[in-house]
Amino acid sequence: MKFKMNLITVCLIISSNVTMGQNSQIQPELLKGAWPAFWITHPKTQQREYGVYHFRKTINLNKVPKSFLIHVTADNKYRLYVNGNPVCSGPARGDLFNWYFESVDIAPFLKQGNNTIAALVWNMGDLAAVAQISNQTGFVIQGNGESEKIVNTDSSWKVLKSNAYSPCSLNNGEKLGAYMVVGPGDRVDASLYPWGWEKPDFKDSTWETSLQIVHPDPVGYGTDNRWTLSPRTIPVFKETLTRFPFLRRAVGTFAGTNFLIGRTPLTIPPNQTVSVLLDNSVNTTGYPEIITSRGQGASVKLTYAESLFDDKGIKGNRNEILNKAIKGNEDIFLPDGGEKRNFRPLWIRSFRYLQLDIITKDEPLMINDIYVMKTGYPLEMKASFSSSDATLKEIWNVGWRTAQLCAGDQYYDTPYYEQLQYTGDSRIQALISLYMSGDDRLMKKSILDFYHSRNPEGLTQGRYPSNRLQIIPPFSLFWVSMVHDYWLHRKDDAFVKQFIPAISEILQWFRTRMDKDKKMLGALTWWNFVDWDNFNGWGVPPGADKGNSSILTLQYAYTLNQAADLFSAFEYTAEAENFKTQASEINQATFMSCFNAEKGLIADTPEQLSYSQHGGIWAVLSGAMPQNEVPRMMKKLLEDKSIGQVTFFYRFYLTQALKKAGLEDIYYEQLTPWRDMLKLGLTTFAEKPEPTRSDCHAWSASPNYDFLATICGIMPDAPGFSKVLIKPAMGKLTVAEGSMPHPLGQITVKLKRSGDNGITGDITLPEGLTGTFAWKNKTSKLHGGKQTIDY
Repeated sequence: MKFKMNLITVCLIISSNVTMGQNSQIQPELLKGAWPAFWITHPKTQQREYGVYHFRKTINLNKVPKSFLIHVTADNKYRLYVNGNPVCSGPARGDLFNWYFESVDIAPFLKQGNNTIAALVWNMGDLAAVAQISNQTGFVIQGNGESEKIVNTDSSWKVLKSNAYSPCSLNNGEKLGAYMVVGPGDRVDASLYPWGWEKPDFKDSTWETSLQIVHPDPVGYGTDNRWTLSPRTIPVFKETLTRFPFLRRAVGTFAGTNFLIGRTPLTIPPNQTVSVLLDNSVNTTGYPEIITSRGQGASVKLTYAESLFDDKGIKGNRNEILNKAIKGNEDIFLPDGGEKRNFRPLWIRSFRYLQLDIITKDEPLMINDIYVMKTGYPLEMKASFSSSDATLKEIWNVGWRTAQLCAGDQYYDTPYYEQLQYTGDSRIQALISLYMSGDDRLMKKSILDFYHSRNPEGLTQGRYPSNRLQIIPPFSLFWVSMVHDYWLHRKDDAFVKQFIPAISEILQWFRTRMDKDKKMLGALTWWNFVDWDNFNGWGVPPGADKGNSSILTLQYAYTLNQAADLFSAFEYTAEAENFKTQASEINQATFMSCFNAEKGLIADTPEQLSYSQHGGIWAVLSGAMPQNEVPRMMKKLLEDKSIGQVTFFYRFYLTQALKKAGLEDIYYEQLTPWRDMLKLGLTTFAEKPEPTRSDCHAWSASPNYDFLATICGIMPDAPGFSKVLIKPAMGKLTVAEGSMPHPLGQITVKLKRSGDNGITGDITLPEGLTGTFAWKNKTSKLHGGKQTIDY
């Protein structure tokens, strides 16, 4: 059964009139010492255990102000209301040294007379997502100036601990046989919920007086800090109402589609057991909301999944549901018989399929409406791509959706399973952000997050923010690469220069672990992950633990060369030359030890017992492989299926190696894995080839970068993108057109093949930008404005 409603998406922007305060608007004294407001909490609760709390205060205003800027944050999370209207949610995740606060102008929600400011605050305790760092339950609002201080949190605020909430769905990892650490589901008993608590006319006389904890301190101040506050650096998120287009299955009831658009309630009679499967048609991330009436004693279980599973646990084609069942993250809502009760989980859910399992008792249950408030980082598409192969457009669209869903208050590796920010993933995600939207704010936050994560050894953590320690030494090298990427694409010297000491420490960690005899990296500690589906299942290559891994050694050499660029740019000339010398020595030694002339391949270790595409890729990118040998080896890497193969993650680096080998025209032929995913009905790109855990993993969206950077060939040709190189690699395509944002404006490329070797077209650069066009060993200069290419 597959019903489709007529109206697929209703766009309703919630809190569209919320203005996020800029850092320049924050009163200077609030960044130079303790705030007058207090962190507050409930006076009779265990401060580090699971709990959900309602805070509120009513203020009186003689007139409606033009502006009313407040600064707000909480531990773990909050949702802010003014006069019953939802305003914003937060905070953006950070750590105790950089606990972010939002600055929001709430004037549009205020009125003359009494106004109620309220917040729902929750602490997941030891059930919290691994991405959630915490000290204890706490909430703070600080008015920006004298007129706004009336809202400052202190003992004048009232608080109620909610008995309606309890955690559920605690065994998702076991249920799915996968690593899943996004936190629990919510079980909400409507009979215990204080309906209307956020509205002005609610009576809070029985609520507790809030306990004052401590005055907040900003970064650089304080002597006994529990949190150190830092201004939010990314936008406050909006929410868009979207509707389910398909009802795929109904068991125990006949369900029409009108309830999907809120026109006619779906009524479940008394004493029934009903199951309804909804299909969003594509993966999404947001807050599902279900509005019910009556149904006292009923239960509604909401189960979320990217795909259904057959009885063997196989996903198969994601569009197919026959003989498949749902399993995954769950929420439970227990209606109390009231009218228009709205259930919404505390935190976002990621899914394509949503199943409602409903059990009614003596009273019928009406589902008045159900929809999703889609949310996430507001990446705005400012790029375009088209070609003579129309199927590439679907890859482009699915990749963009993947990138969007994996961008929240940090880059997510997977929005369904982890919502953790890994350096290896984030580097690719950041380049996609730059090329597709031109927005560098999440990239900068990511770079800073990892900078803040460094351990005493000098390495960045493999994922961060995180309340569990995980060190992946190769990912520390990727962090250096990420800084280098930012330096190439943005003129922001002060931001980049602050990382020079940290980069030096990371490289020193590797240098002290060199095998002096082999001049390769020796035995390395921690988790030296490279890629999935290779190296005994955990992604650790031969030689990582015992020493002399060509893959890790050559990645180190590659990173030394990038560090040399950075140090030279900031006039650390001696250090830059030293890095270059080290890289050259390492490259030469590794090539001599690991290159097998008969096979024409780089072995994984000097013993030459195993080979992989990864070693060859790094031999090319690091410069270890003599340039005259590079094309031949790269062709062998692509042809020899007996060696370790890259998965979707490392295909990004395979493409970089093809470009360095002068084989970039092969790229178009390397898109089979993405075509195969589309054939399987994936609406976002998966973590790895089948069988895969995650159906949405942004490192697999690299074609969105490469369609512009490789096929259209748009690349920075000088730091800060002050010059551009356009070197298209169209392969068998006859037409390729692309446009991408640049700090000075839009770069547009429209190209058409002419015979086997010719090319014609138009290139438009923003005024003030110059560059070079390269084609078949020919080059020509480019200038700001439009120019015609005819080779």
